[in-house]
Amino acid sequence: KVPSVFLSQLNFESLARDLLLVMQYRLEVYRQLPNRKWELAYKGSPGYLNEVEEILFKNVDIAEQTSSAVIAVKYILTGGQSTVGLAFADSRSCELMYAEFSDNDHFSNLESAIIQLGPKECIVQKLDSTHEAATLTEVIKRSRVLITERPKSDFSMKNIDQDLKRLLKTKKKKSDQDEVPVGASWTSDHPLAASSLSSLIHYLELLSKDENFGEFRIRKFDLSQFMKLDSAAYSALNLFPERNTQGIVQHSKPVDSLYGVLNNCQTVQGQRLLTRWIKQPLIDVNHLEERLSVVEAFVEISELRRSLADEHLKKLPDFDRLSKKFHRKKASLQDSYRVYQAIKQLPYICESMEKHAEELESNYNLLREMFIAPIRQLLLDFEKFTEMLDSTLDFKMVERHEYMVKCDFDPELQRLRSKMTEVEEEMEEAFTDAATQLKLEKGKTIKLELAPQFGYVFRVTCKEEKALRQNKRFTTLDTNKAGVRFINSQLQQLSDGYQDLRASYEAQQDAVVTEIMSIACGYAEPMHTLGDVLAKLDVLLSFAQVSTSLILTVPLGTGSNLIKLDQCRHPCVERQDDVSFIANDVLLKKEEHNFIIVTGPNMGGKSTYIRQVGVAVLMAQIGCFVPCDSVTVTLVDAILARVGAGDCQAQGVSTFMAEMLETSSILRSASANSLIIVDELGRGTSTYDGFGLAWAISRHVALELKSACLFATHFHEMTSLADEVPSAVNYHVTALTSADGNDGTSLTMLYQVRPGSCDRSFGIHVAECVDFPRSVINAAKRKAAELEDSYVTGNAEDGDGSDRRKRCAENQRRRGQRIVQDFLHSVKREKWNELSDSEAAAKLSELKRKATDAGNEYVDGILRGLKASN
Repeated sequence: KVPSVFLSQLNFESLARDLLLVMQYRLEVYRQLPNRKWELAYKGSPGYLNEVEEILFKNVDIAEQTSSAVIAVKYILTGGQSTVGLAFADSRSCELMYAEFSDNDHFSNLESAIIQLGPKECIVQKLDSTHEAATLTEVIKRSRVLITERPKSDFSMKNIDQDLKRLLKTKKKKSDQDEVPVGASWTSDHPLAASSLSSLIHYLELLSKDENFGEFRIRKFDLSQFMKLDSAAYSALNLFPERNTQGIVQHSKPVDSLYGVLNNCQTVQGQRLLTRWIKQPLIDVNHLEERLSVVEAFVEISELRRSLADEHLKKLPDFDRLSKKFHRKKASLQDSYRVYQAIKQLPYICESMEKHAEELESNYNLLREMFIAPIRQLLLDFEKFTEMLDSTLDFKMVERHEYMVKCDFDPELQRLRSKMTEVEEEMEEAFTDAATQLKLEKGKTIKLELAPQFGYVFRVTCKEEKALRQNKRFTTLDTNKAGVRFINSQLQQLSDGYQDLRASYEAQQDAVVTEIMSIACGYAEPMHTLGDVLAKLDVLLSFAQVSTSLILTVPLGTGSNLIKLDQCRHPCVERQDDVSFIANDVLLKKEEHNFIIVTGPNMGGKSTYIRQVGVAVLMAQIGCFVPCDSVTVTLVDAILARVGAGDCQAQGVSTFMAEMLETSSILRSASANSLIIVDELGRGTSTYDGFGLAWAISRHVALELKSACLFATHFHEMTSLADEVPSAVNYHVTALTSADGNDGTSLTMLYQVRPGSCDRSFGIHVAECVDFPRSVINAAKRKAAELEDSYVTGNAEDGDGSDRRKRCAENQRRRGQRIVQDFLHSVKREKWNELSDSEAAAKLSELKRKATDAGNEYVDGILRGLKASN
């Protein structure tokens, strides 16, 4: 026997959504034949949802997860350089893309393309055991994309030109300048991309359905039109809710991700577009200024912003999904009515913007071009559609959530409608009788309603259920939190008769409905276009709402090789409960202030500081205001990161190897216009090896690549890089230490970033904060002092330069100063006036003893150093 479990229809739909959209599994559903054999009924994968869309989205609207995009990749190696062919297909939007580009041995460009396109699945030719294949697999998996291997025959481009002629639209879309005309011979110039596209056509079975013919558009994907992001930056900047290895979101609070902070979208298509924009920051100044101008207009006119978001957009359906249903001729009369309702809402959107034309001033022309004119044109396109529904749909029945054609079209429909009306009147009389018998108020404490599984029933609240007890005239059907549903013999008979009449009516109207829907399906493309326009409006309104609530600032423009953020804040951290965020300034300027080294204590705010710069730059380049008092940003072509520690034991990749792989990828793909964020480097190996690597890598980034870089480190020796490299500068996060009265010291983080270096990490103080045993703390302090003395003395004697002797003396002086400062802080914080003379003397004696012990240890360290150097 096969192990099995029984699921309700709703539970199965929920399971299918989790498997395909969240955990990214493949799904196959089999049915049993009369001969007891099994056959495949339908299947789905994260990138191929065509056969399971009705199951996944029948009872729920899902935003970003509904993207069923899939890519295919093929590569060749020539002279140590990879050439990658990539193809993209989204069957929901009937869109195809192709690209062919050179890449390094880490596939850095491919990784950026995967993040920008956001596919759910990647098709590759059956992989071999080469190093390149292993690297490709790692890159794809790191981007949380399902890998599907296909035979070599699927990648044959023998019939690709013929297949494309059948699939592509013959008329080019005016709004898409990048669209490739039908018949353009690009396949011979890009054989790898054509081969990849051929595999997608096979995998998605696009040629097996006539509905796909003449419906797709194709364009060339330009990797350089958007800012590049690597997987480390994607994760480090917390762009989207974090998912575990099963793909399940680990945090549910909106403040846990940039997407959560920015998502005030009112429509599903808006949420979907916001996801794409975050993955595709702009590097085109003109497009960016367009977005910022619209956001600024909505920020300044709050009445317009509120009316559009709260009154109009909230009422709109998911046009992307509806257009697909109409395209596949699977839409219903109810779907047509949803489109009809939305079309009736569109004039109010235009009128709201036109009403504020004078206040909008120059921005009005931009709004008219981006939204008002396209919507007005679409209203003209849908004019016949609305007229058709006005004349055919029975709006009285719609009020009762029943979607029927008017009975005027057919004498038989009129006869059935007349009988249904008679039965409805009789049910109303039965309702009145039931209310009288139970002594309940009709329409308030007792109601007549249509239940899908029972037909027409009576319902009372649980509070009024006592009226039914001991009353044998009524039969209780079920009880839930909404109340108790019940029936009597009269209503049962009338309901059954009504359902029979309704079934006859629907059967009779089928011919009319089929005709209506065949006409309505011709409006699939305008629906998709309308969805695109409304999604863009929704996202820009969301940006404006966030910019208002977070007091964000519009980037003032693009400076000359400059990133200047005054009083910058992290948008996710500052929205957390009970957080009063300490803002800090940031300045990155080419040639003179371009490599910032940040030192300071653990948990002092170094990571937050360097990451908030990346988030701010990304927000500016998607067209949103930035959480700063003032902003000047030079557009960057990439944000690359080396953050945190992680390994991949299953693939034999250690923590340090993962760190080196990420860093190597950065060194090969960064340019002078990139922003690099490094949070610790070289900590996974020995101190000397790690510091040597960190120093050499930093020097290469600052002098050779000349990229803007923020480098947080606990290697305090890194601060001397500023003496050798003109563009390197030192900053530190501040903290205060003081005696806590329990043989220890307390550590207060100030979270302020100041110029200069810090020579301490306060790691032992952090251990004290989490209540390490006192013996462990004391031993750690002693050992740290010994190592520091040994290291400083060794440095002083290693070489003949006076600079090292000066640094040795400076470190010794600082240690002595700290002992004196700690003693003075301890004396100052005591409440001496509350102590008796004897208590005060004892307390002072204790403080002196601690200071003396520390001083003796300090002197011992110097003597040990002198002894070691003879």
